[in-house]
Amino acid sequence: MPRNLSQGVLVAACAAVLVLCLPLRPLASDRPFTFASSWGGTGLMEIPTARVMEENRWRIGISQVDPARTYYGVFCVLPGLEIDGRVTEILDTSKEVEVDRFEGYGNNKDKSVDLKYRFITEGKYRPALALGIMDPSGTRLLASQYIVASKQVFPFDFTVGLGNGRFGAHPLDASGDGVEMELFTDPRQWWDDARVFAGIQFAPSERFALMVEYAPIRYQDMSLYDVSGKEIHFDEPVPSKVNYGLRLRPVDWAEVDLSWQRGEQFGMNVALDFALGRPLIPLYDAPYREEPALKMSPAEERVAAALAASGFSDIAILMDKDELRIEAANERWFFAPKAVAVAIRLADALAPETVRTVSVTLTENRTPVLRFRALRSDIGEWRSERLSNAQFAYLSGLDADVYENLDAARTNRSNLKYGLMPVMQTYLNDPSGFLKARIGALAWTSWHPWRGASLVAGLEGYALNNISTANEPLSIPVRSDIALYKEQDVALGRLLADQVVKGPYGLHGRVAAGLLELMYAGFDAETAVPVMDGRFLLGISGSAVKKRDPEEPLGLKNDDVKDWYTTAFGNVRLNVPEWDLWFDLKTGRFLAGDAGARIAATKFINGLTVSAWYGVTDTSVFSDDTNEGYRDTGFTVSIPLRLFKGADSRSAYRYTLTPWTRDVAQDIVHYNSLFDLIGRNTGVAFREDAGEMGE
Repeated sequence: MPRNLSQGVLVAACAAVLVLCLPLRPLASDRPFTFASSWGGTGLMEIPTARVMEENRWRIGISQVDPARTYYGVFCVLPGLEIDGRVTEILDTSKEVEVDRFEGYGNNKDKSVDLKYRFITEGKYRPALALGIMDPSGTRLLASQYIVASKQVFPFDFTVGLGNGRFGAHPLDASGDGVEMELFTDPRQWWDDARVFAGIQFAPSERFALMVEYAPIRYQDMSLYDVSGKEIHFDEPVPSKVNYGLRLRPVDWAEVDLSWQRGEQFGMNVALDFALGRPLIPLYDAPYREEPALKMSPAEERVAAALAASGFSDIAILMDKDELRIEAANERWFFAPKAVAVAIRLADALAPETVRTVSVTLTENRTPVLRFRALRSDIGEWRSERLSNAQFAYLSGLDADVYENLDAARTNRSNLKYGLMPVMQTYLNDPSGFLKARIGALAWTSWHPWRGASLVAGLEGYALNNISTANEPLSIPVRSDIALYKEQDVALGRLLADQVVKGPYGLHGRVAAGLLELMYAGFDAETAVPVMDGRFLLGISGSAVKKRDPEEPLGLKNDDVKDWYTTAFGNVRLNVPEWDLWFDLKTGRFLAGDAGARIAATKFINGLTVSAWYGVTDTSVFSDDTNEGYRDTGFTVSIPLRLFKGADSRSAYRYTLTPWTRDVAQDIVHYNSLFDLIGRNTGVAFREDAGEMGE
């Protein structure tokens, strides 16, 4: 029930409109009411709505409503599920910090992650309903759990919700290293604490909207605005709990909000909204044009030349009776079905009429990963568009267990490879400064003397680097001393030998030795096998490593907590290509000796991947309070270069955001992980990606 008259009037008005207008026709989607709130998630200004972004979209932005400035990123990778991460900075608080260790940290800041799931979509007679979890772990300075309903009566959108914590009568207690959600663990407490919030949006056009909301936030009770117990911003209730705003969307991908909040403060919010995985520059790959001098050459030479000009290397061609057999390494095409399609088209155009079957085997470092075999008649039907890509893939033969190479001469071989890529790494929330980073480049080279073998070297250099820490390494510092390594401007990141083998039934093996990553040197091994046509990947892995000396490129530490660090894991991956998802489970012994498990979920969006993980282990091996009971979490995004290049490419940029100040559930960085090597080169994934075979 509402706790005061103004709250009751607004709620009653919104409820009346919802009831009276239910029979009216709803819009087909949440647009145009998918605007960003001041904290990033879809909402009005300070309150959420039951609206969510469209699937496979992301949003970044910054807002300021004194004394808070918020930096946020939001994405929606599953229908109805919106995830946002944000950093909230409280202005004019740095001068109040009196702890020497935090000198240089700047203003008070808080990191938080929110989830919102719309579990009921809007219908003709029902509102959309969503459940939200805000800041469920750690300090929980902005924590809340809420249930919210929204109903469109176009051009109006009405919202009513009920939430605790930030929207409730009292702020929520810190959770330590765990996760707290009173809505599920203590529903009575949630109900007693919850208060009603409500709002209305009026959007006569997708380009602008007006809004008004009731936000029952008790700013004077929130410790986020205090420093060392000193109330410097809100020492009494705000003049008004009603906020007003104007939203402008000048282009489809940008939004600007202006607001008057709390009866005393002007606010501004700027957000950019894009489709995940959509190339910013349309992809164009010029078709192959055969040189006139090649037209009189044998078919094998013509096909090999065409493949070499189309992004393939290490090419072998064999004419076996009425079958043309091709083996080649894909150096250019991001999707395996696209690489196969390019090779099939070239073979069909250049092979003599006596050829009735074409097979294409793709390789990685001369190790076969999959073979595609199609009848010439089906190829003709497919090229003339009488067969769809999916139908063509279904009729053709696909073998991901292939492991034997063609016994034929090879052309366009290149044993030596090299590259240069930009690198940006961040080190957040250290007491000596919230944002530490280094920006530079990674130069690498690899030599491949025989099948599956790689000799790899990587050199890192950073023109900008301010990474340092005021934290002391913990009891078993497998990662909590990483700043000692990252503060180096030049580093030998990797110097190793790696060998991959593949045998019958898709069984893979890999061993590596040397400087395996920035912090560790030693030995690494794993095995993996796909089962059920690649629906599952199963494997085991382990490593024995020593800590490297951060100041000596080839040196090892002699006075470390442990002489050798060992790991041992059982690994499982579940592929769900129908939803462009896969899940990884790693169980066993982690670097510090803590036993447990780490689960990761990865969303694949037209080549872009977004991953999040959660690790839980027995932390009794640690003697410090910081690691005790901690649960490791992190986020990784891999962005393919093809999104910006205007042409296809297999290259991708990887960025990881994870706390490096703890040592729980840590593993080494693996070069050439078998699960990633197998990747989408499986039957279930290939058929799902068959749409990429088109022209």
